[in-house]
Amino acid sequence: MKAPADSAVLPAHARLVARDDVWLEGNAVQQLARVAALPGCVRAVGMPDLHAGRGIPIGAAFAFADRVVPELIGGDAGCGVRLVATSIGRMAPDVLERRARQAMDDEPLAECDPRAVFERVWEHGARGFAEVDGVPEALARLAAAEPEDGLRPSGDASPYRAGYEGALGSVGGGNHFLEVARVGALRDPAAAKALGLSAGELVVLAHSGSRGLGGALGQRWGGAVLEGDAAEPYLGELVGACRFARANRLLLAYRMLRALGASRASTITGGLDLTHNDVAREAVGGELAWVHRKGAAPARGSDFTVVLGSRGAPSWVMRSCDAEAGLRSVAHGAGRKMGRSEAREKIAARYRRRELTRTELGGRVVCDDPALLLEEHPDAYKPIEPVIESLVEAGLATAVAPLVPVLTVKR
Repeated sequence: MKAPADSAVLPAHARLVARDDVWLEGNAVQQLARVAALPGCVRAVGMPDLHAGRGIPIGAAFAFADRVVPELIGGDAGCGVRLVATSIGRMAPDVLERRARQAMDDEPLAECDPRAVFERVWEHGARGFAEVDGVPEALARLAAAEPEDGLRPSGDASPYRAGYEGALGSVGGGNHFLEVARVGALRDPAAAKALGLSAGELVVLAHSGSRGLGGALGQRWGGAVLEGDAAEPYLGELVGACRFARANRLLLAYRMLRALGASRASTITGGLDLTHNDVAREAVGGELAWVHRKGAAPARGSDFTVVLGSRGAPSWVMRSCDAEAGLRSVAHGAGRKMGRSEAREKIAARYRRRELTRTELGGRVVCDDPALLLEEHPDAYKPIEPVIESLVEAGLATAVAPLVPVLTVKR
């Protein structure tokens, strides 16, 4: 049953971006309404991938005039996606799977001092790898080529010096993944060219976050509501976690680029990195506000953004329309239509185990966790096409190109 999406459900400063053919969970809409009603909230937008979280909906953006609410970011601080476009056109599926497994088993940072790794990525994000002794030369080159992230200085790292650097280069659970995808038919060839995308060529997508570090951040700040200078310590620590997450995604992408034989600068044609869970000071209604993105991809100016599909549906590169009505955000993915326990029960009854590692699009899945294979099956997600068209029709972004999964790693 589709949740009611009429204005009576939500306060006047809140809206849903979803066509009539996009299913929305009633509980998720109720969570959106509850957060929108919090003191200080001046704008709330639920994206077409909206789904219920632990009291906070996922797939939404909220603007608060005078306060920062860490609970709206939660423990997945810095979660986001990295896209790396390559000039590699094809690789035999068996070879790619074997090489991907090998790349995931390698330890690129084995020769590095863990403390130095943590300090550098906390302070400088992915660029920090270029400053650490023992980092493989190809990874150091990728790190040195990273653009400045434009974030404020990272805050005090002392609460988080607990071995979290050991998680760098790991995907994590939930809907996070590492993937090789093929660029499909271009919707906007000029925009695709500007990002370095060519139809038929392979790209790497890394969707992950700050891992246990973000969880520690979420626990430390709990249910705080921060106003004025009281927000500064949290914001500094959040920036450190976001930089850690960017470094994690670069290391994941490096692993898969090695599998493709594409870690040289000459084979990389473009890319981007986006954060889905963070807070930023942005203009809303002519005034500055704290925009909290909870599972929402930024869509500022004419920047590129990515809306993730599932392992059985394409992700989409889109171009932002800088739409304040959508809090300069878009959906970060297709959105779930089944809870995890429901997916385990229903999908186990529909498919044999060997069918779970192949997709209808011809892709392969590398996953050693039987429960995760069921929980993250494409059937557990909404169709991606109505989500994309909802964003286009609402004027939040334009479609550029689909990225069709070839090999998805979840481990």
